[in-house]
Amino acid sequence: MVGDENNSFDIDFWQAQGDKAIFEAATEMLQDFFLIRGMHAEQFRLQRTIESFRKA
Repeated sequence: MVGDENNSFDIDFWQAQGDKAIFEAATEMLQDFFLIRGMHAEQFRLQRTIESFRKA
């Protein structure tokens, strides 16, 4: 039920979907966010490739 204080169904559902499905859903939400805000993002931060490493 939407808005139910006991969100165990949601947790169980998403855990059963796996990492790939969760990541794809998050990416879709980011795309929707940018579209609603009228922003254009060619590359989301989560999809950028790493160019270099260095010690902090």
